[in-house]
Amino acid sequence: MVTRKKTGSSEDGAGSILSTVSGPSNAQPPTSLGSSDPIAEQLLAKTVAGQQLAAAMPFNPNKPAEYGDAARTPPPGATAEPSTPLATGSTATETIASAKLGSGVPPAGVNPAVGPLDRVRVDSGGQVLTTNQGVPIADNQHSLKIGLRGPTALEDFILREKITHFDHERIPERVVHARGSAAHGYFESYQDLSAVTRASLFAQPGKRTPVFTRFSTVAGERGSSDTVRDVRGFAVKFYTDEGNWDLVGNNMPVFFIQDAMKFPDLVHSVKPEPHHAMPQASSAHDTFWDFVSLMPESTHMLLWQMSDRAIPRSYRTMQGFGVHTFRLVNAAGASVFCKFHWTPLQGTHSLVWDEAAKLVGADPDYHRRDLWEAIDSGNFPEWELALQIFTEEQAESFAFDVLDPTKLVPEELVPLTPVGKMVLNRNPDNFFAETEQVAFCTAHIVPGIDFSNDPLLQGRIHSYLDTQISRLGGANFHEIPVNAPLAPVHNNQRDGMHRQAIHRGRVNYEPNSLAGGCPFQAGMKTGFTSFPQTISEDKVRGNPELFADHYSQARLFFNSQSPVEQAHIAAAFRFELTRVQTPAVRERVLATLANVNPVLAGSVAGGLGMEVPPPLPLATDRPMHEYEPSPALSLLSRPGETGIRTRKVALLVANGVDGAMVRAIYSSLLEDGAVPRVVASQLGKVKTSDGASLDVEITLEAGPSVLYDAVVVPDGDAVAILSRDAHALDFVREQYRHCKPILVVGAGAALLKHAGVPPALPDGSADPALIGTESGALTPALTAFKKALAGHRSFARETDPPRV
Repeated sequence: MVTRKKTGSSEDGAGSILSTVSGPSNAQPPTSLGSSDPIAEQLLAKTVAGQQLAAAMPFNPNKPAEYGDAARTPPPGATAEPSTPLATGSTATETIASAKLGSGVPPAGVNPAVGPLDRVRVDSGGQVLTTNQGVPIADNQHSLKIGLRGPTALEDFILREKITHFDHERIPERVVHARGSAAHGYFESYQDLSAVTRASLFAQPGKRTPVFTRFSTVAGERGSSDTVRDVRGFAVKFYTDEGNWDLVGNNMPVFFIQDAMKFPDLVHSVKPEPHHAMPQASSAHDTFWDFVSLMPESTHMLLWQMSDRAIPRSYRTMQGFGVHTFRLVNAAGASVFCKFHWTPLQGTHSLVWDEAAKLVGADPDYHRRDLWEAIDSGNFPEWELALQIFTEEQAESFAFDVLDPTKLVPEELVPLTPVGKMVLNRNPDNFFAETEQVAFCTAHIVPGIDFSNDPLLQGRIHSYLDTQISRLGGANFHEIPVNAPLAPVHNNQRDGMHRQAIHRGRVNYEPNSLAGGCPFQAGMKTGFTSFPQTISEDKVRGNPELFADHYSQARLFFNSQSPVEQAHIAAAFRFELTRVQTPAVRERVLATLANVNPVLAGSVAGGLGMEVPPPLPLATDRPMHEYEPSPALSLLSRPGETGIRTRKVALLVANGVDGAMVRAIYSSLLEDGAVPRVVASQLGKVKTSDGASLDVEITLEAGPSVLYDAVVVPDGDAVAILSRDAHALDFVREQYRHCKPILVVGAGAALLKHAGVPPALPDGSADPALIGTESGALTPALTAFKKALAGHRSFARETDPPRV
């Protein structure tokens, strides 16, 4: 049996400090969170000090002074002195310092925003001309053209920022990714990438660049839920020393459409239908499937959308992709193509659909809460940034067009090159000021990074900037603190709503002599210059022929999934199309799937009570390219490196539980970084088998099964009580149904029997994630339980329909 550590400190209730909901009724706070991590220690100190501060004011002593004659002479407000500044802070990570965040010393009783105007006075003497993102401008005289006599390029973000700001300088006469969560951190480069890019953040190994990263759902409104089936945004703002770079991507490497012209149509179709404004945050309705069934280029993305990628277990366990092909440009002006990949060190893990749907009701803030709790406890999420780098000559040899955003570059074709790591180590102080007001834009690039001619990317370059002007009240959104670059900003853009900078002097144009020519254009050596791609083409609307292959990579994705992932894709299509009411729309989708895989099409059709129709006609006479399966496309290929850290484990208890065992398991899980919670039918205390007591941290009602990654049923007489509790029985049933690890000790096994949980897998073999043991053999059983907890689910027990 596992024995509890003799540390001289109490860990009882530590799981409640590591969580943001519920806690013991009336118990002394723990003196340890089972970790020596300084952020975890600060979180404990912050929580304890906050509780003490609240207890110091048991009632409002000034209330009687609000009535009668006493109200004529109101007294000063009642106050209490915190024992530490942490008590009144927003987050335990406020001491994290960086060039963007500041010194890490929280200001006490100070509002820097009302200080002398010197803090916003700007003088551009001797300074290089920049964009509002701090990017040095090489040429302020000419717009970017397609040849010297050609049309001006839409991608000229410098021209558009300058003109857009001018358009909005006069105060009048003054819509996707609405729901999000974000955090501060840093990016650390692994190596010197100057051979392929002059981007300063990649200039040397170990160089750190502050970042602010926002994750989001796409279709829902701000009040929608975190765990709906949807694409997730993955946007990173790098505060580089040469201006801000925004890598604005998703958790899927491809998209629904090939050209920005169709983006409004896509979004209109997936948003609530306009006549009754339903459904919210869901693609399971007629207008979406009507649109995509008429846009066969969406097929590849639909496979991703119906896969488990669309219901990630957490933001910390999902990949991120730049989606488009970008350019890297070195100091000599040589260019290569590039795709960006973020891979979580926590591993790639997903929810299952039944669990995701129930989480909508149990905790609509599930992903937001998870990210906050992990960072505030010192379990900082980490992602590795890797690049796929290839030449234009290589790209021409591919069976697909790298400018087509509905296609990916298989890793077997171009391997990933790890170039750095992102660590998110600081929660925001204020959700609105930071997470809500942050503005990402694909046009925000820095010297060394440039655009490709991807037609969807070219449209995004304009769309994001234009959206921020409406959303944030004008052209000066770059002066909102979270958006402001660390690089100096010097230009001649003036006025507009909410202008902060106070410019000295009378010059607001260039060239000038009255300000000594300042700020002056940087020139080609240090300023941003676009890659001089040679183009000799007619102006035309259309796509290259390779864009017409709509199914080869959809086949690649489906064939690369494990059998259980393929089954989930089929189930997702059945669910979505069952909610569609128009038969013709269902039939078109089935005809689309017939071009992908006959088994998939047959499974979906069978669930709808339909026959598989003939495949949709192809858009090209070119034969489909046959890809070998790519293991990297399966979630199961990326288990992660961090073990059980931050995994939430429920310990089901009632009167008569073996208290020493509960504490031993609790302590062991804490030691390895998990978050255990003592769960019972009600808050308060339960009597243990040795006559002592145990504080309950959360109830079965407030903390249902879907909020946990695993469950432990300890030994003791408590099992008889739990076996009569329908909530407890449902709890273990759902843990089993959702393929999560279950540990039962001694009499705890009886609870599974009462719940009807099978002791073996459907084929009769042992379930590696259902571990039963006697009290005397707890140590090896707990080791096996932790191993199961660190991995993916026990999908071998999954059946359709479920056995339990």
